[in-house]
Amino acid sequence: MNIRKTWFSFFVCSFFYFLANAQVATEKEVDIYNMVVAKDGSGDFMTIQEAINAAKGFPDKRVTIILKNGVYREKVEIYEWNNRVSLIGEDREKTIITYDDYFDKLNLGRNSTFHTPTLLVQGNDFYATNLTIKNTAGEVGQAVALAVNADRVLIENCSIIGNQDTLYTTGEGSRQYYKDCYIEGTTDFIFGQATALFENCMIHSKANSFITAASTPEGMPFGYVFMSCTLTGEDGLEKVYLGRPWRTYAKTVFLNCSMEDHISAEGWDNWSNKEAEVSSFYAEYKCMGTGYKPSQRVSWSHQLNESQAERYTVENILGNRGTPDNGDGKPWYLNFD
Repeated sequence: MNIRKTWFSFFVCSFFYFLANAQVATEKEVDIYNMVVAKDGSGDFMTIQEAINAAKGFPDKRVTIILKNGVYREKVEIYEWNNRVSLIGEDREKTIITYDDYFDKLNLGRNSTFHTPTLLVQGNDFYATNLTIKNTAGEVGQAVALAVNADRVLIENCSIIGNQDTLYTTGEGSRQYYKDCYIEGTTDFIFGQATALFENCMIHSKANSFITAASTPEGMPFGYVFMSCTLTGEDGLEKVYLGRPWRTYAKTVFLNCSMEDHISAEGWDNWSNKEAEVSSFYAEYKCMGTGYKPSQRVSWSHQLNESQAERYTVENILGNRGTPDNGDGKPWYLNFD
C-alpha cells in the first residue's frame, strides 16, 4: 500500500513538473519582438492584447505583431511603455478589430468619451497597416474607434469606421500620419489636438454634420492637413461642414482634395465662438469637385495662394525632431520598415 502511494505521488509530481516545464518551454519559444496573433490558435496568441502584454517594455528595437485574418472583438491598448510597436494585418478587409463602447454605456462622467476607443495607442513610434478598426455602437453619441495619444505615428492602408467621434488624434505636439486610409463617421469624426497629416485618404460622411473638430494648441504651426484626399457622403447629404473649432486656435487645411456636393457652400462653422473666427485658421488650396465653392465660403476662412501652399509639405508638417534615427538618417515617417 505504501509502495502504491509512493508511486502515485511520484507520478503526480512528475506530471505537474512536466506541465510546468512545458509551459516554460512554450513561453521561451515566443519571440517577443516578432509575434503572431491568430483566432484559430495557430499563432503565438489568440488575442491582440495578450501579444501586447507579452511585448518588452521600452524595447531596443521594433516589436512586430502580425494579425492573421479574423474578427478580434476586444478593446486593445498599446501602453506608453509599448513604444516601437507595429500591428500588421493580413488583409485590410478581413483583419478587423471591433468593439461597441459608447458614452452612455460606460457612464463614467463628463469625460466618458475618452474611455470608449476600440484601439487606444499611447506608445510613441507606432505603426499600423492592413487593418479595419471599428466602433460598432451605432448612432448613440460619442463612440471612438481609434484614439492615438502618441508621437511619430504612421497609420496606412487602414479603415477606421464609426459614427460620432470615430478618430481621436491627441497629444500636444504629437505628429501623426494617416496615409491611404478610409475614415467614416457622422459628427466631429476626426477630432483632437495632434498635428495630423491625412494623405490620399477617403473621408466619408454619414450625416449632415461636421467632419473635423480640431483643438490645435495655440502657437502650433500646423493642425489638421488633408492632402489629395477624397471627400464623399451618403446619398442625400447637402450640409456637411469641413470643420468647426473644438478649441479657439484650431487649424485645418485642405489641399488638392476632391469634394462632392454634400459639402456645405459655407464650408466652415465657428461653433458659436466668434473669437475663433479671428484665432482659428481654416483654409483650402486648389480643391476640386462640386462641393468646392471657394467664392461662397465663410469670410473668415482662407483660400491659399501658391506661395502660401508651398509650406505644406510632408517634411514641414511632420518634422524630424526627437526621432530615434536608427543610424540611417531617414525621417521618422520613413523608418517603419
